[in-house]
Amino acid sequence: MLKINQLLLKATALLIILLCASEAYSQLTIIQRPLPEKCSRPREKEQPVTHLMIHFCSICTQQPENPYDLNGICQVFEKYGVSAHYLIGRDGTVYQLVDESRIAYHAGKGKLPFPPYLENSFNRCSIGIELMGIGTQEEMAHFMSAADYQRIAPSDIGFTEAQYVSLQQLIADICKRHPQVKQNRQHIVGHHEYAPDRKVDPGSLFNWKKIGL
Repeated sequence: MLKINQLLLKATALLIILLCASEAYSQLTIIQRPLPEKCSRPREKEQPVTHLMIHFCSICTQQPENPYDLNGICQVFEKYGVSAHYLIGRDGTVYQLVDESRIAYHAGKGKLPFPPYLENSFNRCSIGIELMGIGTQEEMAHFMSAADYQRIAPSDIGFTEAQYVSLQQLIADICKRHPQVKQNRQHIVGHHEYAPDRKVDPGSLFNWKKIGL
């Protein structure tokens, strides 16, 4: 009887720990890491947010052995005057780079393969989300040599489970505030779908099913 009681106590304690961990894990924490205003512009008040775009980013071409330095990535954004609203680190940390009230420069020229097409105008009605991630060697061949790609640790290629969890939470949070963004593949797209001639992200290693799409 004593052993049964001890087992029940251990099971109860484990359940409490798991519930607490689950509750903490489900909370979305966003860290402010604003980019300079030159990397964005005010959003027109009458223009609703209707779409999301998923990207990947790193500095693997400069630092194959350390491709996910946050400051280094942000310096690249600043240098080229580009941006996204959010950046999700490898551990699932979400950084806000641009306020949603502003237009981030993340999509560039392109056209959706389905209505409303948004030809060369995706930025004005969208929110951009960057994931720290790296594609396959073939996908990265335009940016770096095969030899440099081999210097990247296998664990740095693709995406992490923590990123998928945070991304799913972030999307749900955005959709609550912007109800015209529907959680489907017509409203949540990859950069490669909008600009297939010049972009590959988030790439073939990104698992859309892990965010329910």
